[in-house]
Amino acid sequence: MKGQDVLERLMLSVVLLLYGDQLTAGNEGICKTKLSHDVYVPSNNLSCQDVSDNKLFVIQRYRPEQKTCSASFNTSDILIFTVASNETDGFQRYLRSAEVYGFRDKLNVLGLGEPWKGGNVVKYSGGGYKINLLRKALQEYQNDERKIVFFTDSYDVIFLGDLSAIVERFLNTGARVLFSAEAYCWPDSSLAAQYPPVSRGKRYLNSGGFVGYASDVYKILDTAPIKDEDDDQLFYTTVYLNDELRVRHKIKLDHKSEIFQNLYGAVADVELRFKGEEAYLQNIVYNTVPLVLHGNGYSKLVLNSLGNYLARAWTPDEGCQACWDRTIELDKTKPETYPVILIAVFVERPTPFLEEFFQAIYRQFYPKSKLHLFVHNNVPYHEDVVSDFFERFSREYLSAKQILPSDSVSEVDARKLAMDHCLLKECSGYLSIDSVAHLDNEFALKLLVEQQRGIVAPLLIRPYKAWSNFWGAITDDGFYARSFDYMEIIKNERRGLWNVPFVSNCYLINATIIASKGTRPSYEDGDLDTEMAFAHGNRQRGLFMYVSNRLEFGHLVDPDTYDIQLTYPDMYQIMDNKLDWEKRYIHSNYSENFNPDKKPMQPCPDVYWFPIVNLRFTKEFVGIVETFGQWSDGTNHDPRLSGGYENVPTRDIHMNQVQYEQQWLYFLKEYVRPLQELVFLGYFHDPPRSLMNFVVRYRPDEQPSLRPHHDSSTYTINIALNQAGVDYEGGGCRFIRYNCSVTDTKPGWMLMHPGRLTHYHEGLRVIAGTRYIMISFVDP
Repeated sequence: MKGQDVLERLMLSVVLLLYGDQLTAGNEGICKTKLSHDVYVPSNNLSCQDVSDNKLFVIQRYRPEQKTCSASFNTSDILIFTVASNETDGFQRYLRSAEVYGFRDKLNVLGLGEPWKGGNVVKYSGGGYKINLLRKALQEYQNDERKIVFFTDSYDVIFLGDLSAIVERFLNTGARVLFSAEAYCWPDSSLAAQYPPVSRGKRYLNSGGFVGYASDVYKILDTAPIKDEDDDQLFYTTVYLNDELRVRHKIKLDHKSEIFQNLYGAVADVELRFKGEEAYLQNIVYNTVPLVLHGNGYSKLVLNSLGNYLARAWTPDEGCQACWDRTIELDKTKPETYPVILIAVFVERPTPFLEEFFQAIYRQFYPKSKLHLFVHNNVPYHEDVVSDFFERFSREYLSAKQILPSDSVSEVDARKLAMDHCLLKECSGYLSIDSVAHLDNEFALKLLVEQQRGIVAPLLIRPYKAWSNFWGAITDDGFYARSFDYMEIIKNERRGLWNVPFVSNCYLINATIIASKGTRPSYEDGDLDTEMAFAHGNRQRGLFMYVSNRLEFGHLVDPDTYDIQLTYPDMYQIMDNKLDWEKRYIHSNYSENFNPDKKPMQPCPDVYWFPIVNLRFTKEFVGIVETFGQWSDGTNHDPRLSGGYENVPTRDIHMNQVQYEQQWLYFLKEYVRPLQELVFLGYFHDPPRSLMNFVVRYRPDEQPSLRPHHDSSTYTINIALNQAGVDYEGGGCRFIRYNCSVTDTKPGWMLMHPGRLTHYHEGLRVIAGTRYIMISFVDP
């Protein structure tokens, strides 16, 4: 040890001895005290001294009311720099976080609006351009020993604290220059062995964030020339590994993420937590709360997810604060001011409830004079529905273009054509919507336009399921992974605007993204399907994709079990697309059956009458059985039954013959059982059990009536499928014990009555036409 070092340590010991009641050595609340020429002793006015050389010792002034000292450093002496060529979504997020913590006006953005010269840093090393820009910017401060330079990347950085906290922690380290640290030695792993050993913490330098005195930073930048396309991290690493330079400039690494948290290789080190109304990031390994978050390397998707909350982007009480950034409001009284949008519809696979899909598009509260329509139908089965929509409504749009199945245009080519069409029509926005996406909210398009994002999707979910049109996270090989907040988002327990790695089925794209060769979406990428190729390409280009659940927008239909070989295949979707099935087929007054102020109708004693399905249901149900056409012969011999014998035979078709047995049992459970429990009090059986579910046909020349009988059931339901007095004459049901008949049956209305003992009944004669009824013997 040199003599001067021994002397200074001795002097510090004397100070501590003399002022032990006021001073203590430590690492918290650090005051930097220069001992080379003078010894500063504590007084009531002592403040942390500015120092400019390497002979540093730390002492801490003790006050009973305050055990830390506050640095006498003015934040106006902070020089904040970043580099950005374009105002990307990531850059906007960076600026927002700086504004939240009060120093956006202090930012010096280098290279903005100029071509990037630092190489492709996504795929290769590079970034020397950043060093050259910063060196030039610091020339006037090259000898300034007071000002502090604070540099970070921008596109993948979020600030988590204010300048005073950042500076305080920097001063506490005793460094002249402090770099962030990471888990990997990059870009040259062979240099790992040359790094000074670290007992605990991340060992290797990361150049995405550093803070230091201007004079030292400039000298580091000026140690050697660097080409724009050379690697900036390698440059800084070389300086750090030079023992002389490291000591001279007192360069340290933020090993425990006191200030800088690099995510790559450390995702498991951090947790998102809330303190009151503010989210913060806790490093659970080193028990620190970082102030700058950097999504370096392959951690950018994690950064995006955390960024949905950090920097006061979302709070538990106020919800999404970042949602309001850059939004506009379209004046409904001034439709001429609305941006021109192209709606591109893609029918690429057989899809249930397509009529309702097109109705939802037509109902959008957006002036048709500002909408172009593009439809690609790749499914011949749907030609009638698509053509009907075009014939009725296409003239109302600014323009309309239809590509038919006979045009033999692939999905990929169709999506390219649609984007070209958008540019041809000079659109401001491009709404891509697949046939599975129902925009039930008539303001959906308007709300998406007002959100003013590059790519934004409405949250759409398959009702009663966890399947949606976005992924909250992805696996390393690019497939679905459930994010920590996925369920809260799809359940609308957390509402907001969420930066996600995958959206599909429906999204609005700003036309500037389509117009630029560097950002234009692609639907081709190896063996990926179009949805995954679209999202993967956007991620590679650094384009943010947002999904919004600020309001209810609509839902998705499930096409997976849709079988167009069936007659009226939508009828079979009762289980897989229950919501849409109900809207199309359940009677509009069904819910009134449960109105406590309304008594159920009883045309006969203990015979109840309910509206249950609508006319479309009855028409299509008859169509299903008549298309099948294999009616029983009406004799006692019936090979469809287990014993082969029918005691009271009818001309009928069983549900299992038309592949509708499971669907009908579900119908009994969901729509019939609640009505039974309403009127036959005290009887519960869930699910209902029924072995006999069949449509009966009565004709004068076939089987016009049915003899008196009891049903083999606890209760029976009888749904009229066509109109008395219109489709047939006569007919009806007579309950013999009460001498009470129901003859004016209504299509879609259901009679419910006990099956055994009390309700001996007969089918009255049909004298003209054809009568159809649907029968179930429930709980035999």
